Amino acid sequence: TNWNLKKWLWLPKLGFKGIMKITFFRHVGVLSGVGVGGGSLVYANTLPVPKTPFFKSGSWNGLCDWENELQPFYEKAKKMLGVTTHPYTSKSDKVMQTLASEIGNIEGFKKTDVAVYFGKIGETVSDPYFEGNGPTRTGCNLCGGCMIGCRNNAKNTLDKNYLYLAQKLGCEIKAESEVFDIEPFDKDGSNGYCIRFKNSFSKYSKTESINTKGVVLSGGVLGTLKLLLKLKKTKLPNLSNTLGKGVRTNSESLIGVTTHDKNTSFSEGIAIGSILNIDENRHVEPVKYSEGSGFWRLTMAPMVQGKNIFIRFINLLKNVILHPVIFFRTIFVDDWSKRTQVLLYMESIESTLQIKRSKFGFNKTALELGNPPTAFNPIAQELAHKVEKIVNGKAMVMATETLFGIPSTAHILGGACMGETENFGVIDKDNKVFGYENMLICDGSMISANIGVNPSLTITAITERAMSKIENKKN
Repeated sequence: TNWNLKKWLWLPKLGFKGIMKITFFRHVGVLSGVGVGGGSLVYANTLPVPKTPFFKSGSWNGLCDWENELQPFYEKAKKMLGVTTHPYTSKSDKVMQTLASEIGNIEGFKKTDVAVYFGKIGETVSDPYFEGNGPTRTGCNLCGGCMIGCRNNAKNTLDKNYLYLAQKLGCEIKAESEVFDIEPFDKDGSNGYCIRFKNSFSKYSKTESINTKGVVLSGGVLGTLKLLLKLKKTKLPNLSNTLGKGVRTNSESLIGVTTHDKNTSFSEGIAIGSILNIDENRHVEPVKYSEGSGFWRLTMAPMVQGKNIFIRFINLLKNVILHPVIFFRTIFVDDWSKRTQVLLYMESIESTLQIKRSKFGFNKTALELGNPPTAFNPIAQELAHKVEKIVNGKAMVMATETLFGIPSTAHILGGACMGETENFGVIDKDNKVFGYENMLICDGSMISANIGVNPSLTITAITERAMSKIENKKN
């Protein structure tokens, strides 16, 4: 369960080697993945194709007919990740169906496309995806543990496909290592780079280095931007001045609704089994954890509103005082994850932040375009109140949202966006970094518009396209 914090959380200074990283900035709290396989180890398997507006907005608009250009690469990404439509209907999915009926949008309910091998529950088979060249897979047992690290060999994480196949071809993976320096051998890297890295868990570990003709950065938004913002001031001064700009959060809200019905279990199934499209720009998904994985209960507080921390604190106290039985029944529920359905609400409304490097060497956020991310989205909260009634429960959010007004996101994106020139982006339409040769960025930081849905399939598809532009080695 996620109570095994040393194996769930990533806190290298404390020796924690988990797959979940939690990072707080002034304007947003970020949940992200760490490890050999990155975000795929901790994400909820969900792989939708975004709607048309995504392909026609943002800094990449006009560089390509992206919707048509990416179509074959979406298909390749789906094949590589083993995408299939969720075949079961869990308690969470039934709640979404009821919610869809209540808001008069039955047709908005759909099962998710996910990277999970279902087959027969618990049955292990030879590789079903890569003509026998991949690892064995085991039919999903619907335990709900996708986001604490699938231990049933059913989730199609990157170590089961891309990384597994790469290792068979001779690729070496250096785990528990952090790149801290990229130095070009000449002004623009035409003759290659020296990559320096060190052990993630020791200040005094020996620095290692690799000389290479080219480099692809795939450290996730937080990893890639942290490294490049530092190097722009030293070894990579030619990086675009747009670096760190165009950061997006999917305008998310994460709200946990805990039922008081002891006969109800939300844990059975996969992490996200369905999606309810509210309108063209908004949707909500039911998220679950496996039985016993109730760490998040320590972070939760009543869902209240207010213009500042003092008003919100007073409203929080009122909520507890006026409804003490409901509050304590929720906080001390027997099994938080089993009784709680988390609502993941997303919007494709355009608004951006900027990630900057402070004078003390830490990354910080600043407002850029549009309305700032909010912890008090009225549509999300209205949906949560409806679900409260459906499941006979109470809605709670992270205390950082209630007290400090800092929203949370599991999908931090952008910061190294595409543009026509270095004046408009960090990379070109083929993911090549402006100002340097043989340097590419292929992770969430390249997403150049508000995607409004789970981004993993799109990140994979754009990366597949970028790799298709690289010529094969001769001989």
